[in-house]
Amino acid sequence: MKKMELYDTLTFVGEQFRIQGKLYSYETITNGNINSTYKVTYRRGDKSLKSYIFQKVNTVVFPAPVEIMQNIDKVTSHISKKYPREVTLHFHHTGTGENYYSTGEYFWRVMNYVDSITFNTCDDLAVIASVGEAFGRFQMQLADFDGSQLYETIPDFHNTHKRLEKLFETVKADPVGRVAEAAEEIEYIRSVKEKAEELSLRYSRGEIPARVTHNDTKSNNVLFDRDTKRPIVVIDLDTVMPGMSMYDFGDAVRFIANTAAEDEPDIRKVYFDTGKFRAFSKGFIGQVKGALTDEEIDNLVLASFSITVELAARFLDDYLNGDTYFKINYPDHNLVRTRCQIALAKNIELKEDELNWIVSDVAQTKE
Repeated sequence: MKKMELYDTLTFVGEQFRIQGKLYSYETITNGNINSTYKVTYRRGDKSLKSYIFQKVNTVVFPAPVEIMQNIDKVTSHISKKYPREVTLHFHHTGTGENYYSTGEYFWRVMNYVDSITFNTCDDLAVIASVGEAFGRFQMQLADFDGSQLYETIPDFHNTHKRLEKLFETVKADPVGRVAEAAEEIEYIRSVKEKAEELSLRYSRGEIPARVTHNDTKSNNVLFDRDTKRPIVVIDLDTVMPGMSMYDFGDAVRFIANTAAEDEPDIRKVYFDTGKFRAFSKGFIGQVKGALTDEEIDNLVLASFSITVELAARFLDDYLNGDTYFKINYPDHNLVRTRCQIALAKNIELKEDELNWIVSDVAQTKE
């Protein structure tokens, strides 16, 4: 899309959402790999400038965008009514009342711009604790929200049992002849399958409470104040739906406490940082310990292990299928990702007693 074409497109989208003023400038936001995101600034009648976030939703990755936006509308409305003095996400509505605009080919949404910073990676333990606090608070903000109102926009997204069953179906079929190359990785996942899928099976039987969960708890999905480095608001609500609170915790620490990149080829560099784990645990548990059951708190480490194995299985399944889902930069990219996650899962298991002690210690600490 050429510059003038994009300007015209953004102008047209702004008109659909009744944005006041004249489009003054725009810039592409490069964080995130799924949707196309722009910071768009308008000059209003009084000559002041006001910015918005325009997003073109990737409807290949999210084939049910209307359901996603209905979920978002319900969740953000609940939070803003409950906490009227706090910064919350606000999605603008069109003249016909929708919080999205669709041409059939393209699907757009517009939200308020929050002046802030984000952290893709971070070694500052205070900031890591704040990330945990933000995601824990997000769950508490929605603790009294009826999750049955929400669509399951990605069915079985974190159903570890089904993810592993799918992997071993692929192993049996060996569709592109790669199973022999991944024999060691397949055998490891097979050896921990029962442990890794325990929580998802119990959840499916109703033995673990369904919570309203974020399902993409990376540190860069929290906006921070530029000066104080305090969390302002949690963003990227496309995957908000009912799930296990423990898995939100586990996915966050899987990402934030890994000492290496998710696709680090030298697995000797991969281990689970207990200091970062404690920092995140302090922030998260400090917010939710009055709401989660003792059993949920006691299984936070198992959840961290389980979701790490789940992601390893997803990378491996994609590799064995010929790399049809995850974007790759070289032929064995998904196999390298698999090995990295397996190394992390092994390190979590190795440190399991210490990590459980940290959770217990944090949970018993009175602020």
